[in-house]
Amino acid sequence: MRTYRVAIVGTGGIAAVHADNLARTGGRAELVAACDVDQDRLSAFAQQYGIPGAYLTLAELLADAKPDIVHLCTPPVFHIRQALECLQAGVHVLSEKPPALSLADFDRLETAQANGGAEFSCVFQHRFGDAAAAARQLVGGNEFGRPLVARCDTLWYRPDSYWDLPWRGTWDAEGGGPTMGHGIHQFDLLLHLLGEWEEVTAIAGRQARATSTEDVSAALVRFRNGAVATIVNSLLSPRETSDIRIDCEFATVELSHLYGYSTDNWTITGAPGHEDRVASAWRSQFLERGSGHSAQFLAMYDALDDGRLLPAGAGSARRTLELAAAIYASAFTGGAVRRGQIVEGHPFYGGMDGEGLGTSVLGALALNTSAAGSIRT
Repeated sequence: MRTYRVAIVGTGGIAAVHADNLARTGGRAELVAACDVDQDRLSAFAQQYGIPGAYLTLAELLADAKPDIVHLCTPPVFHIRQALECLQAGVHVLSEKPPALSLADFDRLETAQANGGAEFSCVFQHRFGDAAAAARQLVGGNEFGRPLVARCDTLWYRPDSYWDLPWRGTWDAEGGGPTMGHGIHQFDLLLHLLGEWEEVTAIAGRQARATSTEDVSAALVRFRNGAVATIVNSLLSPRETSDIRIDCEFATVELSHLYGYSTDNWTITGAPGHEDRVASAWRSQFLERGSGHSAQFLAMYDALDDGRLLPAGAGSARRTLELAAAIYASAFTGGAVRRGQIVEGHPFYGGMDGEGLGTSVLGALALNTSAAGSIRT
């Protein structure tokens, strides 16, 4: 098993999560470099984690440190530009979510991957717990049966002060609100478990927060296998929780957690007459490791060792990003959106606000509701 040279770009809060989890990979990773435009923050981060290389530009880091993998922990607006720079240098990329601010930007990765010979992967760490792997195998199989109905809720709370950082809550810098920046982890897991989605109908609104984007969205999604799911993304929920429930023919699969899960966060319920078979099928799975960044890191290293495509790679990450775009497109146009409909020339291909349509719709909503004191503009 090879030890990989890793660099972190951006040394804010999420970078510490990456550094801490790299230390839990049992020597599979060596953190050799970090990069940030803030010299003081960079120096403090490098000192805290014993990182030998500290750089103010990504170009200098790539040329001097020669990492195998770069972790992008910068604000979302920088993800694609920095990913392209790494891929063109032949360096693998693990990017924090969202992977891009638009499908148009994301599709630029295809050429860069082909030319540089490296691969892009997105941090979707909920896919990598043992229970998620077990549920993915059992949902749709003989023991659990065909998935029929599902729900996926990301019900979080963020006060107005959360948006004091100027890039938060803007279309240009963050790409959207909770649909893009928060719920994307949970509905990515839903897609990982249920497979290809086909059509979405959605609503979105700005109910209470001083942000340019939505602070809540709700969608009804139909999957290729016939399952129907609801997806709710909120930053208005004082009792925070992240939940998935999938009702199959013979079993209900439930996950309730917040920012990460252990096996204990999963509940499996057999239908009447199928309890023993369902319980036995679940117990027969390997159910030790919970979700988390280190689980995804290790899966990435194993794939590189074996010459396989990176997990949570560009193809599956695009499927998740396309669902986010479709939620916005449906919410702001009032119609259903099918998979594959948002292509070059479509107003939502170049941005989640649909060439300003989302901005105008939410602006009108804010104007209509502010008189009642329910929203600050």
